[in-house]
Amino acid sequence: MSITSRLIAGIFLMAVITRPAVAEVTVLFDDAVVRVDRTLADPNDLWVLPADLTRINGFELKPEGACLDTFCVPVRQDEDSAMFVTRAGQGWFNVTELARRLQQAYAVDHDRQVWSFGQIPVTRQSFLQSAVAPDFTLLDRQGNPVSLSDFRGKKVLILTWASW
Repeated sequence: MSITSRLIAGIFLMAVITRPAVAEVTVLFDDAVVRVDRTLADPNDLWVLPADLTRINGFELKPEGACLDTFCVPVRQDEDSAMFVTRAGQGWFNVTELARRLQQAYAVDHDRQVWSFGQIPVTRQSFLQSAVAPDFTLLDRQGNPVSLSDFRGKKVLILTWASW
């Protein structure tokens, strides 16, 4: 990143992030609803306390970055960046910037203060690369349990249908 673009980004971050904290927001992710008491005011991004990051999506802010199990996204914490800033001695993490870097879809309803995040693509890579469906069990038409693993080594066509 050039010095000019870093300066412009820094000025933008200072203008946006120096606003006061906002009241409670709701975050939807992975079938969970998480209420976050404090965020930084920003018209485009969701800035939360690092402890709330873990509650939202399981990532933990460590010295090496934002980590989920053994997968880590590098995050500079010694100076302000697009993903981490310090205001009045308090660190703030940009959840939406992490989502952008992970190519994770998200949407926001500003009127209701609700943020919704889709699945994190990197967490599904091993499943997609192996092309093996997870085992599951359903009842057949006679009420007998049938597992996908019962057909291991055979070709299987799975049809699903829903009335909605």
